[in-house]
Amino acid sequence: MRGSSTLMGVGLVVFMLGSAAGASAAEAEGTPTFAKDVAPIFYDNCVACHRPNHLAPMSLISYDDARPWARAVKSKVLAREMPPFFADTSVRAYKNDTSLTQQEVDTIAAWVDGGAPRGNDADLPEVPQFAEGWSIGEPDLIFTMLEPFEVPADGTVPYSYVTVPTNLKQDVWISAYEFVPGDRRVLHHVIAQVMEDDGKPATGEVLLTRDGDRTRAEGATVGGYVPNRLGTLYPNGVASRLPAGADIEAQMHYTTIGEPVTDRSSWGVVLAAEPDSMRRAGGGQVINPMFRIEPGNPNFEVTASRKIKEDTYLSSMMPHMHVRGKSAKFIIKFPDGREEVALSVPNYDFNWQLNYRLAEPIFMPAGSELQTVFTYDNSTNNRHNPDPTAEVRWGDQTWEEMMLGYYGTVDGLEANDN
Repeated sequence: MRGSSTLMGVGLVVFMLGSAAGASAAEAEGTPTFAKDVAPIFYDNCVACHRPNHLAPMSLISYDDARPWARAVKSKVLAREMPPFFADTSVRAYKNDTSLTQQEVDTIAAWVDGGAPRGNDADLPEVPQFAEGWSIGEPDLIFTMLEPFEVPADGTVPYSYVTVPTNLKQDVWISAYEFVPGDRRVLHHVIAQVMEDDGKPATGEVLLTRDGDRTRAEGATVGGYVPNRLGTLYPNGVASRLPAGADIEAQMHYTTIGEPVTDRSSWGVVLAAEPDSMRRAGGGQVINPMFRIEPGNPNFEVTASRKIKEDTYLSSMMPHMHVRGKSAKFIIKFPDGREEVALSVPNYDFNWQLNYRLAEPIFMPAGSELQTVFTYDNSTNNRHNPDPTAEVRWGDQTWEEMMLGYYGTVDGLEANDN
């Protein structure tokens, strides 16, 4: 919902309403209807994902789509599990806060309790229009893997590296980007980097190790992929540069699903309308790969920090851990000794690795330090823990762990410019 939501299909059928249930209550005076009251909420907050052939397992666009899932929707919104947003908004506000208002939650609950009536179709708002397969709108440029990747039916698939050419003849500036999997069922995650032109044509060959000789294009990105991730749209007036001749180098993590699958994934970008006047987007990572999480420890803390070398504005943050991840915090330590919490995620969820965009970017003068504090639950209390008796270190696989704090910046952005 509101840009990144999915109602998990497993087990939700127990909540389904029969099409005839509550018919007598459908006309009850004062009961919200789908057409007049609920559809506007869904259209504003849900259908970016809950539409055919997209992230969610069901569509919520039409009454016939939504009616069987009415009780499931009520259950999830009352529990505040949907739409997914895990930042502590008492700390600060975020542009992409997907939380429903209490009034919206109450409206959905009253609609379900009143028999989930259709209402008058004449009251329906206009259905939002989306580019097929994309959340950023129709891309101006699409970069696709040169060769399909064959995922076997079972076993562990080694991490693989593919290089995709952009074939750009000149530098371009982009205002949005998105990675779209060829088959979402088998892609666990993708970490992509934009590499400077090395004068050699990309072959699309799949490698088991990355090409360590190439130079990363400073500040350039086309997006990676984690579970339930949508595309990224920069704020108005902000863009990032893709250099001429650059290639996309991607680490692909595939998982098997019991049948052979062919994947051929793509990246799409939207070109900036007025590139000469754009402020430049950048960012980086705060990383600590040297931890050892104790067996059985429910609150193991790992910290990392990074010095900010030039004046800039912090605009977004995304913590990345695996299934033992419990909470995450980003803290700015200013040169004058002040400290400010930029993001607190008290309940991290591996299935929803969100990029939190600040409503008001925070100025970080040169010499500031961006610190991350992540905690892990390696105890039996964590129902997702594959082995509470194991000492856990850095590793690529889900049963191992990572400690990565991604952050985005914007140069020259005034603090009150939203």
